Amino acid sequence: MTDNLLQPYALNNTITLNNRILMAPLTRCMADDNLVPTLAMAEYYGRRAEAGLIISEATIIRPDGQGNPNTPGLFTKEQVNAWKFVTKTVHDKGGKIFAQLWHTGRVAHPHFFEHNNNGSSDVLAPSAVGVEGTVPRMRDLNYQVPKAATHQDIEQLVADYVQAAKNALEAGFDGVEIHGANGYLIDQFLHYDSNHRTDEYGATPENMSRFPLAVVDAVIASIGKDRTALRISPGAYFNMSGDVRDRQVFDYLLNELEQRDLAFLHLGIFDDAMVFDYLDGQASSYMRANYTKTLVGVGSYTPDTASVAIANNKFDLVAIGRPFIANADYVAKVRSGIDLVEYNAEMLTSLV
Repeated sequence: MTDNLLQPYALNNTITLNNRILMAPLTRCMADDNLVPTLAMAEYYGRRAEAGLIISEATIIRPDGQGNPNTPGLFTKEQVNAWKFVTKTVHDKGGKIFAQLWHTGRVAHPHFFEHNNNGSSDVLAPSAVGVEGTVPRMRDLNYQVPKAATHQDIEQLVADYVQAAKNALEAGFDGVEIHGANGYLIDQFLHYDSNHRTDEYGATPENMSRFPLAVVDAVIASIGKDRTALRISPGAYFNMSGDVRDRQVFDYLLNELEQRDLAFLHLGIFDDAMVFDYLDGQASSYMRANYTKTLVGVGSYTPDTASVAIANNKFDLVAIGRPFIANADYVAKVRSGIDLVEYNAEMLTSLV
């Protein structure tokens, strides 16, 4: 029985979801060459509007945040205007949609932005610590050693997250999810493997949380806490290594977030079966033990396993990723008990 997945859920007094099934953010690399959403993207999201909430594919806040080809932005008028058609398509079908705000940090690449970033080709990160590897879908591009962000850089980044949040609401989004997970910029501040700073943005849990919380607080001040959400990855698992000291950082961060009354907090992980020694098990269990408000679980859940997890108070909402690529009518199939089409990588070649 999966009836609990289909129940309405009030995030707050402003936003009530039609059900507890979220469409997870899924990078599709289908925007045009100016990072403008297309008609095909609007139709793609519209077909999935029965989700309780769609979280958009990660959407970059400024040119130097780009680390993948043809990922949409929210920093030009043309981009904002195109997103208006996406959000209207979703709303016309009774759905709700948040924009996920993204800066990739040290896994950005100048190939994408050096001609559109005031002449700068700097890759920004907490510290000048690069990662091995190449850019997804463009394997001829090797990651570069980033520049450690200056205080001025950090202040500007906060301002740009705020502007992107304002742009999202102008574009008709119901709110934003700040992407603080999966090894990207905000997450890079939160892990010792990527943050080697010795100033007020590094070395201690309070300092390492300073920039992420500054972004959260500034976005809340701009668009309201009821429309502001955050995704985090307490377990380092993607483009970085774990460190036992990371636990203290997230202990501190989660305590701070508990006091901020976000729309929701969303786990960032590919498979929630993963365990982390320094978190004493699964990342979702660690987060629930340290955060009592609305929590979104994710990571290879089926309708049945998600239903059990919610019934057991492991989390409140579930985000579904690849199965939503394979099944635009995912919610209808869950409601009717119809078998789901299995995802395969060939599905990434088009928006269906």
